[in-house]
Amino acid sequence: MKQSDSRKKGMARLLELAMRKRLLVICSCVLAVAGTAVSFTPFIAVYYIIRELVTHYADLSALAAARLIRLGWLAAGGAVAAILLNFAALMCSHWAAFSTLYLLKLEFMRHVASLPLGFHSRNSTGKLRKIVDSNIEKLESFIAHQLPDLAGSIAMPVFTLVILFLFDWRLGLASLVPILIAYFLQMSAYGQEKMRMFMKQYQDSLEEMNSAAVEYVRGISVVKAFNQTVFSFRKFHETIRTYGKFCLDYTLAFENYYTLFVLVVGQVYLFLVPMIIWLSGGVGDYAQFALSCVFYLIFSGSLAAPFTKLMYVSSLSEQVADGIKRMDQILDEPPLAEAASPKTANGYTVEFENVTFTYNAEEEAVAVSDVSFTARQGEVTALVGPSGGGKSTLAHLIPRFYDVAAGAVKIGGTDIRDMDGDDLMSIVSFVFQDVFLFKQSILDNLLVGNRNATREQAIASAKAAQCHDFIEKLPKGYDTVLGTDNVHLSGGERQRLVIARAILKDAPIIVLDEATAFADPENEQKIQLAFEELMKNKTVILIAHRLSTVRGADKIVVIDKGRAAETGTHDSLVEAGGRYARMWEQYNDAMNWSVAGRLTSCGKEAADARNV
Repeated sequence: MKQSDSRKKGMARLLELAMRKRLLVICSCVLAVAGTAVSFTPFIAVYYIIRELVTHYADLSALAAARLIRLGWLAAGGAVAAILLNFAALMCSHWAAFSTLYLLKLEFMRHVASLPLGFHSRNSTGKLRKIVDSNIEKLESFIAHQLPDLAGSIAMPVFTLVILFLFDWRLGLASLVPILIAYFLQMSAYGQEKMRMFMKQYQDSLEEMNSAAVEYVRGISVVKAFNQTVFSFRKFHETIRTYGKFCLDYTLAFENYYTLFVLVVGQVYLFLVPMIIWLSGGVGDYAQFALSCVFYLIFSGSLAAPFTKLMYVSSLSEQVADGIKRMDQILDEPPLAEAASPKTANGYTVEFENVTFTYNAEEEAVAVSDVSFTARQGEVTALVGPSGGGKSTLAHLIPRFYDVAAGAVKIGGTDIRDMDGDDLMSIVSFVFQDVFLFKQSILDNLLVGNRNATREQAIASAKAAQCHDFIEKLPKGYDTVLGTDNVHLSGGERQRLVIARAILKDAPIIVLDEATAFADPENEQKIQLAFEELMKNKTVILIAHRLSTVRGADKIVVIDKGRAAETGTHDSLVEAGGRYARMWEQYNDAMNWSVAGRLTSCGKEAADARNV
């Protein structure tokens, strides 16, 4: 049975999450119910004060002053006690809510981090951000506010029934009719399948709008460069319109129910007055009947607030439940399977044995097909080939960002699927082609590679990656926070920081995916010199389009259309005259090409054409 099948749904799931802090939640609900009960005290006290006054209106000297004072204090005390009890309920519920959110967000992010990269390629950053920032965050509102409100609102009809039938059951029955109608309207509104579909479409459109917004902001430089606006960025514009449409449709769907609900709950006297008129003809004790009428007319005005609150609790609970359902869908995504009895690597030689991989198991197209080669410890193995050939895919398989469909990737003779995930990541250092730095200090970004490293070790790694000089020129040196005080680094500087981070980690296996892509010729040479010391006795897998970078590699593997087309050293591959030899020739032609030379060539061609 799948975990998604065993999970609770809707309100049951919300209560399950809330009960992680069971004691606090129960205390909150009990205090909320007590607050609701005490809130009726002022009405009862006022009723007895009015009765005392009406009974002795002819002779006010007969009034029991002490009793009136006690009733007055009871009314005031009841109001204050209700406020204090509700405040205490909210304190407990907020404590439970924030604690639950803390644990839930940690659990969610740990799970997301354990998922393969394939999951992240299928799910946008905007979608995941919405789940963390919006869906999970709304649970705080449910636990902190809606749950105690729900407890009080459910208890309120019980206390209401007792009070309504305490003085005159006939008037109580008349007051009960609008309450029953209000409950019926709520169940009709929120129990419809159409409303649930609206909620799903609303959440879907909100996720799509968030994803498009993130994409729009990330590509703002392109938008500005081509003088575009949000209206010309069609995807973002359409998601905004779709979101607005569903919001409007969702609101209009409740229009009639909400109008009737407000009319019924807010106008209880419309049911009371006809009953009072009808009963007045056969009443024997007019004074007592009049007192009861006054009480019910006053008390009916207090019924609207708790029932309106209950309506909002129902609406918001539906939204929260749908949001938590989307969180559960992510939590139900299976992480990469861990070995029951993890094995350790006997050395750091990386072997690809008949590896086949596809990004989508349902599609026939494969990214890598039957690739075999060995990257030996202490050697540099370069992967070259045309873009989209599968080089980066192979590199991503080494730290097990994905699992192979067939074959095996081994380190030191051990299948990486049989290794502990933390152990595997500790021996592989990866420099991605896409650079990412946290909005933290330079030092903190370096220490991501090794949290136990000292400041001196971090500086040493920066020097090795040729970063030290430009870091020292920053306002606060290594303590400068990226993105603040107008501190912005060039692409090459950011690339070298990431390389310094990898140097600091000092892992025995290093995967460099276009590690010198943004370096100018001078800095590229310096970085390569720094790597010569770093690479000693280590397994280095280098991906590069710039063939001059891989010329000195111990082994070059040419990856073309997902297959290993050729393997050998630079000299042997050039001599063989195959795919690599043609790439080397094209690379040299590209390096010798110049704009001036091309213009001169074009000018000669134009002159020849005129002579003809």
